[in-house]
Amino acid sequence: MPTVLLIGASRGIGLEFARQYRGDGWRVVATARDDAGLQRLTDLGCETLRLDVAEPASVSALAWALDGVELDLAVYVAGVMDRGSASAVPTQPQFDRLMRTNVLGAMHALAQVAPLLKAGCPMAFISSQMASIAGADSSYGWLYRASKAALNMAVHAAQADYPDCVLLALSPGWVQTDMGGPGAPLTVVDSVSRMRRTLAASPQPGAFINQDGQHLPW
Repeated sequence: MPTVLLIGASRGIGLEFARQYRGDGWRVVATARDDAGLQRLTDLGCETLRLDVAEPASVSALAWALDGVELDLAVYVAGVMDRGSASAVPTQPQFDRLMRTNVLGAMHALAQVAPLLKAGCPMAFISSQMASIAGADSSYGWLYRASKAALNMAVHAAQADYPDCVLLALSPGWVQTDMGGPGAPLTVVDSVSRMRRTLAASPQPGAFINQDGQHLPW
């Protein structure tokens, strides 16, 4: 039975990953930071771990909590959004919240989890097309864009240190979640199904890719 670790899986994309992998018979180890999220995952048949990615002490215990589990896949889903633009400078709390969750938490998790992956297996970090510097045409989501661009750099740069696994920055597309809104063109089910196919197709290590497997401009 293959094993997947989902970090930040209490709702939206993370919860759908859990639902689909469990439906296909995978062992799913999934994290959430509150009781309600943990219960939703338990109801799907997942093994659960309480984890707050914004707290380094919480993430630093992840490898110990996994106790040597060998992983076929890991996905860092946790992330927060800010819709401000360059016309309004972010506050220190706003900056800290996004950077701790979207970047620092991911960097800590990478160091904890990558050594647990079987050789050649992927660890994906949910990024965004909004992280593309080449593709930026507005400052909408200014701080969010910057945090996801920093995440992309962290993932790409770390690949050289972890040559036995495949590190990926993976965009889910514009999805109908609390973050994406009801007007998004992709349902959660479709986005996750496409990302699963992409992850199963031996993507290039260190890449920034879309949910359909297409490479995105840095």
